[in-house]
Parts: sequence; structure tokens; C-alpha cells
Amino acid sequence: MAVKVIGAGLAGCEAAWQLAKAGIGCELYEMKPHKYTPAHKYSGFAELVCSNSLKAERIGSAAGMLKEEMRRLGSVVTECAAETKVSAGGALAVDREAFSDAVTARIKAEPLITVVDEEVTEIPDGEVIIATGPLTSDPLAESIRGICGEGLYFHDAAAPIVTFESLNKERVFFAARYDRGDADYINCAFDKEEYLAFYNALISAESAPLKEFEREHFGRDGFKVYEGCMPIEVLAKRGEDTMRFGPLKPVGITDPRTGRRPYAVVQLRAENAQGTLYNIVGFQTNLRFPEQKRVFSMIPGLENAEFMRYGVMHRNTYINSPKLLSAAFNMRERESLFFAGQITGVEGYIESAASGIMAGLNMARRLSGRDCLVLPETTMIGALSRYISDPTAESFQPMGCNMGILPELPERIRDKQLRYQTIAERGLDDLDKYLEQNR
Repeated sequence: MAVKVIGAGLAGCEAAWQLAKAGIGCELYEMKPHKYTPAHKYSGFAELVCSNSLKAERIGSAAGMLKEEMRRLGSVVTECAAETKVSAGGALAVDREAFSDAVTARIKAEPLITVVDEEVTEIPDGEVIIATGPLTSDPLAESIRGICGEGLYFHDAAAPIVTFESLNKERVFFAARYDRGDADYINCAFDKEEYLAFYNALISAESAPLKEFEREHFGRDGFKVYEGCMPIEVLAKRGEDTMRFGPLKPVGITDPRTGRRPYAVVQLRAENAQGTLYNIVGFQTNLRFPEQKRVFSMIPGLENAEFMRYGVMHRNTYINSPKLLSAAFNMRERESLFFAGQITGVEGYIESAASGIMAGLNMARRLSGRDCLVLPETTMIGALSRYISDPTAESFQPMGCNMGILPELPERIRDKQLRYQTIAERGLDDLDKYLEQNR
């Protein structure tokens, strides 16, 4: 019986391609051109909706490192991107339609891949890879909910993430509210003057426009549908002190610099077990990325913060992968069912494609009686795999590739460009050794 791959986006095409390379037949289901999501317009596979850029090419960047790992694993996406690239400085940008056409042609020409033009409304039996993306159709989403329970989300309200290394340690401090429990939170204390300057910048900052279908989802005039995921800038507009009685409340906190309670406090919570990344608690936002950098850098201690991910607020269907998936991208409770792409909680085009590679590779290995591959944690794909499958994660938000999720180097390299280059070279060397050992 052929493996069923549902969805011919970047992740689904990569999964099908890996299966075919391993000599395993599959059926690739795609509901276009009979039915489109609100965001998709083109009939071809691997449609790029938001941008023609597949991020940086430089190996010493997170995206460049990830794409090089994909190339070494036989990615069809990177092959087609190289064929259709357009000038974009240091980024890999493509002609979107030409790129889609190239992937579609490659997939349809492969004899072991059978393309089925129909919508899948229920999870099939047998060996299945679900790669339906952040706009999974409602009937299939309901079927997924049947196995995921409440671990299926229909919106993405994510706060920014910064590196611990970039924080101003003279202005931030660890403390628990009322000194209860461990001092797990990093606190950024405002005085009144600093708070008012931040508040005025926040309420006047420029928001990113919502697409029409996102307006219908979140509420046409300001995210009324999901009160619990309200953007921080919308909350601020309700009044000067609203944040001080919400996520910025200073009650129970003493600033060690002054010995007094601050006027307001922003708290940061560790995003990973290594403590290299911190989430700005309560700061889900729909501000444009440059505005986030400008305004949130006004928070005491974040003056030079390095943002590994900006906050987002958009329609997104994804599962609570840490509770459901292994690092091989299959269900812990149903090992023949794999997920790939943004529905797993990886954020971005190339990240989705990379997860498709791993789902296809591991489905093929499973069918041949071999152990699944979980790449070293020093590789970008390995780090992302572990991020989305960490069962100790208390709160889960989608994550794109970034250097902050990788283990630190044993030696301290102050020059960031050299440090990132060294981290990337270490990961690629470890990838080559791992693949040699697991042929």
C-alpha cells in the first residue's frame, strides 16, 4: 500500500520526494485546483504566498546553515530554488511562479509519486504524512482534532523571543513574584518616566495589516474573538495603566537596584532548556517587525536585545507537537502517522521544507525496518526537531530557525559573525559524520 502524503506545499513535496528517492511509492494529495485556501492563488505545488525570499544564503546564518543541511539531504526545494533564483543581495530569492512550476514538474515526473487532485477530509488509515500547512481545511482539521484533542490551535499569537546573551545584565534581574518558588523569570523594571515613554511609543507604533480571512478570524476591528491573545498594543490603547494591571503589573516584585517596587515590570520566561532564549511574557503583537525592534528595545535591559523571532498574530493551524510528536516527526501514540510543515510548529518556508525532508526520510526508514533519524542537536534541523518534540515544554509557540536554539560553543567567541560561522561549521561537520554512520 502506498504512503499517503496530504498536501503539496513545500513540506509535502519534500516528503514525497524523499520517499521516492528511497524507492517507496506514495500518493500525494492536493486539493488545488479544485479548492484553494484563502491565501493561495496559484495552481502549482510549493506555492510561496508571503514572500519570494527563502532567507539568507550565508552559511554563517541560521537560514543559510539550514539550507545547506537540506542540500546535503537531497532537498528538491533547494534544487528548484537554485534553478529559479533572482538577484536579492545575500538572500535566496526566487521567481515564485517559476519556482512552483519547477517543483511541480519535478514531482509529477517522478514515477513513484502519484498525484491525486482531491481534498482529504479525514485522516486515512495506514502510513500517512500530513503536511497541510497553517491553513488546513476545516473538515481535515476536525479529523486532526479527533486524535490531538485540545492540542490543536487555530491561531498563532506569539510573543517575541530574545537571546539571554544580548540582555543588559545591569538592568535586569532574576526574581519570582513575592519570592515564591524559584526565580525563573527575568524582570525588566520601569520607573514612571521610562514607562510613559514606552507606552506612548507603543500606542503610536505601526501595525502589520491583516489579510481579509484573518480579520474574519480574529475580529474585524481588533482581535475581539480571542480576548486571551490580544496584542499588547491593543491592550495598551485601553488606557495608560491597563498594562500595569495586566502583564506589566509590578506587584510582588522588588527592584534590587532601588530596594522598591518598580512602576511597571516586563517579565521574560526561558524559551528553551538551555536558557539561551527568553520569551517576552504577554507581548503577543501585530506590530510590524521594525516597529517591534524600535519599541521593545525601549524596555529597560532590552536596549541591545537580539530578536531571534518577532511576535506574530495570524491565522495558523498547528498542533501541540511537544505533547504529541517524537523528534522523528511521527505521533508517539500512532507511529505510522507523521506530520510535517507549519502544522508541526516550525515557522517559515524553509523550516517547513526541512521538516518534510525528515518526515519522508523517517517514514521510508520505518517501512524498511530501520531506526528513524534524529539529527544531532548541533544541526539546525536537529535543534528544530528537538524544539517541537520537547515533552517538558510548558507552553508551545511556533519557532523558525535561529542560532539561539543551538548548543553554545565550548569556547567563547566574542565576534558574532565568527561565532555563528563556527557554530554552522560544527553543525555541518556533525551532520556529515552522523549521515555516514547511519547510511
